Amino acid sequence: MAVTAISIDNLLPAFPAIQARFDVPDPNRMQLLVYVYMIGFGLAQIVYGPVSDALGRRPVLLASLGVYVAGCLLAMVAPSFGWLLAARVIQGLGAAGGRVLSTAIVRDRFAGREMASVMSLIMMVFLIVPMIAPAVGGMMLALGSWTYVFVSMLVLAGAVVVWFSARMPETLHPQYRRPLSLRSTGQALTTTLRTRVAIGYATALGLLTGCIMGYVGSAQQVFDTGLYHLGALFPLAFGLVAGAMGAATLVNARAVRRLGMRTLSHAGLSAFVAVALVQVGLGLAYQGRPPLALFLAVLAANQFLISFAMPNFNALALQPLGEIAGTASSFLGCYTTILGALSGFLIGHAFDGSTLPIGLGYACLGGLALAVVAWTERGRLFRGGASG
Repeated sequence: MAVTAISIDNLLPAFPAIQARFDVPDPNRMQLLVYVYMIGFGLAQIVYGPVSDALGRRPVLLASLGVYVAGCLLAMVAPSFGWLLAARVIQGLGAAGGRVLSTAIVRDRFAGREMASVMSLIMMVFLIVPMIAPAVGGMMLALGSWTYVFVSMLVLAGAVVVWFSARMPETLHPQYRRPLSLRSTGQALTTTLRTRVAIGYATALGLLTGCIMGYVGSAQQVFDTGLYHLGALFPLAFGLVAGAMGAATLVNARAVRRLGMRTLSHAGLSAFVAVALVQVGLGLAYQGRPPLALFLAVLAANQFLISFAMPNFNALALQPLGEIAGTASSFLGCYTTILGALSGFLIGHAFDGSTLPIGLGYACLGGLALAVVAWTERGRLFRGGASG
């Protein structure tokens, strides 16, 4: 999960240097470095699950890290912006293995509220890394070149390979191994699609992922070159917002055992939509340029609230699919990532020098997610059984 996060966020401070190096005329095009990575990341997930259900989690994850390392190396020698975008796609193809298999490993070992608690801790890692990733990227830039940013990605990938090889056992139970065949995969996908809870919560998760991706894609412009001009303080602002998300996932990991996934996630999503509407109102009141402290406070509040929904939605989607956890995690991860990347692109590409696109995007996508959850639960929100 950390490999996935650092591959997005520590590159953000390098956008101006990369834009100057490849003479990219439109600053909004730099956001493609985030979104093409996410497209590769999303598409590859459909492969890792079925393969890991047949061959096991360990060998497939190690192979995926090899693909990721190849993408890093190609990015470091990119002679053009198009080459760099292609390298980012390859990075995404490799990083997808960590996203699918970390989730599948948790589902192999845990269920119900225990799974939601562990998933929250993993999500906390995913969200804490962005607190330091831009600062790491800034330090790499200080060493002399944007290519050094990819060195930090290589170092993390190498550490994961060493740790995983030495410490992580194979978690796939022998009775759950499935033959690698189109028929077997098709049956698993059909089961996933026919499971209302799985597809409903995955859709809601994808819409909320779009909120995060829209913010991340435009964060460098909002905080630095396009609006607030924070310069070297950009990593600090970005880290404060990410810190709110990390704090929420820690609280969620403890509270979910007592209150349940549905109660926490439904309350968090409802409050998120309400604060997003406040965010839109502030943007309109200040002509899209609210005071930085006020904008950061409202944004951090929304990121805090969204973190009560996302890990629980992920766990709820996988809860009824334990026997096909790898394939289900693969398909749902692909679906939520692609939906999130496309939704996020619409928000990020709409950046116009104001905070309004982020606020409107949060309100619209959050409202849609709440409607989807209501459909999933047949209108009965905040009601969880023993497992949810």
